[in-house]
Amino acid sequence: MKRIRVILTAFAVIVSAMGGLRARADAALLMEEPYAEFGAFNPTGHAAIYLNHICADSPTRLRPCRSGEPGAVISRYHKIDGYDWLAIPLVPYLYAVEHVEDVPSTADAELAASLRDRYRRSHLLALAPDVAGGKKEGEAPSGEWTQLIGASYDRRIYGFQIQTTSEEDEQFMNKFNDSRNEGHFNLLFHNCADFSRTLLNVYYPHGIHRNYFVDLGITTPKQVARSLTKYADHHPELAFSTFMIPQVPGSIKRSHPIDGVMESVVKSKKYVLPLAVLSPPVTAGLIVAYLTDGRFKIPKDATVEMIPGQDATKAEDTERADYAAQEMKAAPSSSSTSPILFSPASKARRPLPVSPAPQ
Repeated sequence: MKRIRVILTAFAVIVSAMGGLRARADAALLMEEPYAEFGAFNPTGHAAIYLNHICADSPTRLRPCRSGEPGAVISRYHKIDGYDWLAIPLVPYLYAVEHVEDVPSTADAELAASLRDRYRRSHLLALAPDVAGGKKEGEAPSGEWTQLIGASYDRRIYGFQIQTTSEEDEQFMNKFNDSRNEGHFNLLFHNCADFSRTLLNVYYPHGIHRNYFVDLGITTPKQVARSLTKYADHHPELAFSTFMIPQVPGSIKRSHPIDGVMESVVKSKKYVLPLAVLSPPVTAGLIVAYLTDGRFKIPKDATVEMIPGQDATKAEDTERADYAAQEMKAAPSSSSTSPILFSPASKARRPLPVSPAPQ
């Protein structure tokens, strides 16, 4: 009898452990660097949420992932067919292709635009239909739909990943599938970082908050990352990790470092010097505020990955990871034979040909 009880107890432990593994899921804040002229003017960047057990049945409908699916990225956007949030499968969100093996090793602006337009024609015509009428009839429309796919061509992305459960994922899906999805984007108080804060608070109520001291009440991606990191520090029972997705090498201009509101003022001579002349006490106060509660270091030891969670895409070794993190001070042209930043598995990847748009 004693032996039977021991066997049954061991079996129960194993079943419980297996159940815990099945229930394990993760949510990750994607803190994305700013780019182009607007990114230089507003260095706060973009925020999105990656869920590895929730997939996009459509850009506006969520469902549990099937076996082998890597999850979806959800974020708030401005003026995309009137929606507040949209969900895109992970690989297209990062690279505007459907399969990992089709990710190019280098890219220029023409290739990135071609890949985006090809994916749009296959999956996003309802959100971004062809231009109707005029000289550009049948071509890709202008607008912010390009932010839905191919993010890694434009910027480097940092991930802050925390443990969730399948029950929490179900609660999340029910909440967002049943809610009204109507756009009300506002740069100051209803921006992408506010949306990410709201999403993470569905999993961990009151875990993510604004910083009225150093960001003047404006939610920024860096503040969400800082708040999530502090929450994880106070809850060591939750698995927490960081990763970095490099910007695809090529001739596209590299993205800018990401800053908070106060940080962007204090670190920029074009802002802080005139302010120091006009009001030295105010300037001193801003600097003290930043030094007291505004600093947040980008994780230097973040795992370099092309596709989060897939071992085959992790950096080959420390030297390659360091190289990827630096991302070459002088970006190579798309026609160069620059080394690929990813694992040996990525060495077979090649730039895709630019095909003409369908007529």
